[in-house]
Amino acid sequence: MSEGHPEPDRIEGAPHPRQTAQLIGQSKAEAAFLAAFNGKHLHHGWLVTGPRGVGKATLAWKIARFLLATPDDDGGMFAAPPPQSLDIPDSHPVAHRLAALTESRLFLLRRPYDEKAARLKQDITVDEVRKMKSFFALSAADGGRRVAIIDSIDEMNVSAANALLKLLEEPPARVTILMISHQPAKLLPTIRSRCRELRLGALSPQDLSEALTQAGGEVAASEATALAELAGGSVGEAFRMTNLDGLRHYEALISLFATLPRLDRPRALSFAEKSAGKGAEAQFDLSVTLLDLFLARLARAGTLQLLPPEAARGEADLIARLSPSPYQAREWADAAQHLGLRARKARAVNLDPAALLMDMLLHINETSARLA
Repeated sequence: MSEGHPEPDRIEGAPHPRQTAQLIGQSKAEAAFLAAFNGKHLHHGWLVTGPRGVGKATLAWKIARFLLATPDDDGGMFAAPPPQSLDIPDSHPVAHRLAALTESRLFLLRRPYDEKAARLKQDITVDEVRKMKSFFALSAADGGRRVAIIDSIDEMNVSAANALLKLLEEPPARVTILMISHQPAKLLPTIRSRCRELRLGALSPQDLSEALTQAGGEVAASEATALAELAGGSVGEAFRMTNLDGLRHYEALISLFATLPRLDRPRALSFAEKSAGKGAEAQFDLSVTLLDLFLARLARAGTLQLLPPEAARGEADLIARLSPSPYQAREWADAAQHLGLRARKARAVNLDPAALLMDMLLHINETSARLA
């Protein structure tokens, strides 16, 4: 990608995954790949899956460094012992070239930049997959190992996905394709069946705090659990939360919902207007996310009959009052689905953001009154 263009696989304000020094909290996935490598079972296609922001791209770049920097085992008596980790020193030439995107044995496939429209394209097209196939054909002369990273495969259109499938059916020799997927269930079953999966899980509060600090963010020890709850164990989402002061925003929302089923309408209107002012698109998206998250926490707590760790003061008592049984939980789950559909339709017709948020708050109030 040309200098100055945005990178679609980078969180704004955070280092790119290829520049991330350490992968935190995903030792099982690392060990699984290393075992396959040392056991001579290196598959050509790997799906790196899991929630957004838990280290999938960081793992893919770590694997790429490892594969391109680790010499082949010729089986001779003087061969090096099997590697014990995927770690490659930052001083290694391969690490330098990957960080600078100058490694000739790596192909990075991601959404391209549209020069005419002056923005990133919405998806990965078949032309980009053809470029990758040409890269494999042109780079085969040296006979060395080659790696491709696709970030993310979820962003491929149908034609691109079909072209990738043909490549996976007849893979080039000594090629490893690392495909990052946030929603693997939506991929073509034929693609999934031709890949091995490395699934990454949500990060613990301690791991999340450490990963966030590494990315340049900060979180107080007293807020680590709350941030992990709201971010779903995703450092990417935690980064967004900290940048937009999401913890304070959620506390304000919980304080407002403490007035249910007699919603404090002046406070609700103030919340909606502050979350949807001019130039506040990111704050509006955060507000919609937090509303959806609150409803999901209500539904889950009532279904499981188990309160989650508090993400804001007073949240546990509020959840216990609003969703004490599976019956209420089902109603809150239905409300979440209804409001999600309404929000998508409202965005499609450019409904006033403040009006949309107020409408969502009033619907939540109506539901709580009916269940009271």
